[in-house]
Amino acid sequence: MSPEPEQQPPAPATTESPVAQSLEEKTMPSVQGEPAVDDAVVGPDWMYKPIFKIGKWQAPWFASPETQLYLVSFVCFLCPGMYNAVSGLGGGGQVNATDVNNANTALYSTFAVVGFFAGSIANRIGLRLTLSLGGFGYFLYVAALLSYNINQNAGFLIFAGALLGVCAGLLWCAQGAVMMSYPLEHEKGKYIAIFWVIFNLGGVIGSLVPLGQNMHSTAGNVNNGTYIAFLVLMAVGFALCWALADSKYIKRRDGSRVIVIKNPTWKSEFLGLWETLLSDSYIVWLFPMFLASNWFYGYHFNAVNLAYFTVRTRALNSLLYWLMQMVGAFVFGQLLDMKCFSRPMRAKINFGILFAITLGIWGGGYAFQTRYTRETVKADMDFTDSGYIGPMFLYMFYGFYDAAFQTCTYWYMGSLSNNARKLANFAGFYKGIQSAGAAGMWRLDAVKTPFMTEFASCWGLLLGSMLVATPVVFFKVKDSTDVEEDLKFSDETAADILGETGEGINLPEKPRAHEDASDKA
Repeated sequence: MSPEPEQQPPAPATTESPVAQSLEEKTMPSVQGEPAVDDAVVGPDWMYKPIFKIGKWQAPWFASPETQLYLVSFVCFLCPGMYNAVSGLGGGGQVNATDVNNANTALYSTFAVVGFFAGSIANRIGLRLTLSLGGFGYFLYVAALLSYNINQNAGFLIFAGALLGVCAGLLWCAQGAVMMSYPLEHEKGKYIAIFWVIFNLGGVIGSLVPLGQNMHSTAGNVNNGTYIAFLVLMAVGFALCWALADSKYIKRRDGSRVIVIKNPTWKSEFLGLWETLLSDSYIVWLFPMFLASNWFYGYHFNAVNLAYFTVRTRALNSLLYWLMQMVGAFVFGQLLDMKCFSRPMRAKINFGILFAITLGIWGGGYAFQTRYTRETVKADMDFTDSGYIGPMFLYMFYGFYDAAFQTCTYWYMGSLSNNARKLANFAGFYKGIQSAGAAGMWRLDAVKTPFMTEFASCWGLLLGSMLVATPVVFFKVKDSTDVEEDLKFSDETAADILGETGEGINLPEKPRAHEDASDKA
């Protein structure tokens, strides 16, 4: 429920609070950063007033988790979402995918390196600047595709791909930190689903552009107007990045704050990355899932969509693929936040469902892949052909599966912590390792690896990664994350982050009871 317009953010609590006192005694503040003054986390008054009202209904205030999530979602709608629409055409919309594959290999190689350390960069320079630097690369990459469509300048395309990898590592780290650390614990599935629906709406709408412009085309590559339309949309997304508020200003509905490190240095952040790997070493068990989460994109886009279908059918398939991503995110977002089960039980149930659809959907994919090889395929299947319906549904379920797999993976990470600094590092690990996997698959396709070999690598990696992740899913997901554990390597204290109710924060039982007793007295 939104606050009244005149409501101001609560001043940070003092250490006189019994809860704060108890936690401060048990918390080890990081020696890496320097504490900030209390009013450093309070922004201008307008940040905490409803953006607009319609009757009795009030929109969330600007510095709320909801508003910031929507803002990041629309940035990704306009930048990565449109990039996905182009990539979903197969070969970036080109007939010869070799140069685009090389650009994608460069993209995901730099993405892997920068992404792994992006959490440290984001914690040092703030999420707004991180997101803004990230948005520029998408605009430049599509400009390079437009140039390539005119003059076949492969060098510029590969350079733009490498730069996009740097930028994407930053953008996705900022996005992951917002999505996982801003919501209350019982809302994390909903936030992931909202983001994934809006983000993939970009792919859906973006796919309408090449579908409309190439509906009557017999050429194999898309026309210049398609790339120009994407350029305009990505420019808007890049500008929107600058509207994001930094984490230190965010206030939840209950008045609680996001756990962040205050005034970090480059040294403290790279040490913090190492601290995260040491203190939360269990995250390594999720690394194979990170690797698998984008491994299959090269197979989906090039070995299936590009290889088997005409250009206008590829555009239609791309639209359906991203549309089903929205459905998958919504379904699994609901399942992950089911109130009738405890959080550990929800983790196990969703893991079982995900494992079952991995067997089912990819089992159907195996049957389809036996129909053709790289040598025999003709790329002549059109949506007007009688045999189109079966491959269409398979491609749609590939999109559904992608959203399901990534929604679950994000939720598992988000269930392990509420600390924005730690989750930024988790998001960096995720995107860095994910991109290394994507680079591997794009390279496999660039060297003309047999399609069945590509398929087998996808299915095997997905199943194997889920088996490796079972210790985290079954034993590390708790009903609530311990606030003391979250504050261990942060300069924040409980007094800094607790709101009026402490909703969504796992307070130690005795201090909470003490506080209640004090209130009654």
